[in-house]
Amino acid sequence: MKYREKKSKPGPSARRGVKSVEEAAEWCRRQNIEEIECMVPDLAGVARGKIMPVRKFLTSGVMNLPLAVFYQTITGDFPDMENLVGAVESDTDIFLSPDFDTLAVVPWAQDPTAQIIHDAYMPDGRPVAESPRQVLRGVLELYRKKGWQPVVAPELEFYLVERNIDPDYPLKPPVGRSGRPETGRQGYSISAVNEFDALFEDMYEYSERQGLEIDTLIHESGVAQMEINLRHGDPLELADQVFMFKRTIREAALEHEIYATFMAKPMATEPGSAMHIHQSIVAPGTKINLFSDPDTEKETPLFRSFIAGQQRYLPAIMSMLAPYVNSYRRIARDSGAPINTRWGYDNRTAGLRVPPSNAANRRVENRIPSSDANPYLAIAAVLATGYLGMSQELEPAPPVGTDANAGGAQLPRSLMESLSLLESCEPLIEILGAGFVKAYARVKEAEHETFMQTISPWEREFLLLNV
Repeated sequence: MKYREKKSKPGPSARRGVKSVEEAAEWCRRQNIEEIECMVPDLAGVARGKIMPVRKFLTSGVMNLPLAVFYQTITGDFPDMENLVGAVESDTDIFLSPDFDTLAVVPWAQDPTAQIIHDAYMPDGRPVAESPRQVLRGVLELYRKKGWQPVVAPELEFYLVERNIDPDYPLKPPVGRSGRPETGRQGYSISAVNEFDALFEDMYEYSERQGLEIDTLIHESGVAQMEINLRHGDPLELADQVFMFKRTIREAALEHEIYATFMAKPMATEPGSAMHIHQSIVAPGTKINLFSDPDTEKETPLFRSFIAGQQRYLPAIMSMLAPYVNSYRRIARDSGAPINTRWGYDNRTAGLRVPPSNAANRRVENRIPSSDANPYLAIAAVLATGYLGMSQELEPAPPVGTDANAGGAQLPRSLMESLSLLESCEPLIEILGAGFVKAYARVKEAEHETFMQTISPWEREFLLLNV
């Protein structure tokens, strides 16, 4: 395995986040920053934006992009923008405002470079409804008004695969330091992780220099499948960290001439990759867990209603948790992934698992999202369903202590079915915004139409001479 020459490092005081443009100027001076990547996450969670000299960034104050950046499909196409937002607005500029809390170095860059995530606004100052980061901000504002502060902790699975430049060929596990690829599943194996020690050393170094708080790294059940756990915290901050971590591990893997992929089901015979989201609600200020009674340490009605909301509305947010055709290959019987809306105590077959914990750490783990989901939208969606449950004081079904998948699928099995459920769910439309739901559905429909233009090997194998 060949390794590229190490990149030049910024100064030793590099960290993530400042409070103002003045602090940003001093931070960039100390790090000798030359360029800044000005990013905004699109509907797919892809970083869009501009790269500019640091002096221009610090003095210009405003950056513009076309509104169409939030309507671009994963294939680079666009739905009919004029019918969606009107002929004039479809070509209008939006204004991007930097969130200085996200300022960080780009540790893999050849020259000293920084990155910063932006929020999107219309010319009149309104948040851009189609912006995933603004959608999450909107959900968090609803929680704030109720006196609730959500806390999340994502667990992100991904595969390391051999470089593959021909999409017609299946993916293969990469060769590790032993000179051999994995030939069997090595769940929780330390030695299997050590096969890629050099890559993970870079990953940890890059993460530390960006202020990404990695909790643990484990080998998952698939061949060369890994899982990263991030420390719990504020939902917007954790969504930013997932967004940045995906870039980080991809770049670290490329330096070692392999790929890191967050496809939900990259290999037919291997398990899919998930993004499990642990969730709890605390009281602002005191940080007391509102899922537990402070006197008895028992579950509160709020805890039960939070679960009930996720049970009721999970099918309607499925397109945000499983956003591509490939995502639904993971949500299949005997796939190892939950296909239900049931809940249970320490039951990994349930879509909603309550992990073992003390009262202070009581939480709900949503095991449905796939790793290809946009972290801003996935977190916004699961928190929106919990919010509806608590606001409506819903009651959950009884917990399940057996195989929760045994009763059959309770979730949509296709992207188009998922979109239909989202567009017909008025409570979720009210929370997420009608403009966002309309834009998201049209973009996903356009992606599905592109997929339908592709003939698969299965069709040629079984239909060519048999029908």
